[in-house]
Amino acid sequence: MKRVVVFGIFDGVHEGHRSLFAQARKHGDELIVIVGRDSASKKWKGKKPKHSEEMRQDLVSKEKQVDHAVLGDEQQSAYLVLEELNPDVICLGYDQNALERDLRTWMSQKGKDITLLRLQPFKPETHHNSSARIRF
Repeated sequence: MKRVVVFGIFDGVHEGHRSLFAQARKHGDELIVIVGRDSASKKWKGKKPKHSEEMRQDLVSKEKQVDHAVLGDEQQSAYLVLEELNPDVICLGYDQNALERDLRTWMSQKGKDITLLRLQPFKPETHHNSSARIRF
């Protein structure tokens, strides 16, 4: 079975998230979503989420494309959750450049060979993060 993982804060699930899940699902048999902790939101987005991490995990777990939703690590950049899940593929959102750099550093340090894939944005002509630098 090919295991696929995506990361995100998911502070309320919307169509962009559903597009991410559907795209990621195409790359394996099982999709696990790692829901970022409040501390991850502060690090990556510079703010605390509106919803608790438990509520965000519950919302994501109810999505039809998602097999499991788990909370990420308390300690940022440790990726203990990846050690436990042992994914074959990590799918990244179009705007997760900093996460990609962090994951590549971790994979290099740990000698991991996990496929990283960049997914397409949802309706980029109308929905985008203007501060994102898209790199494919």
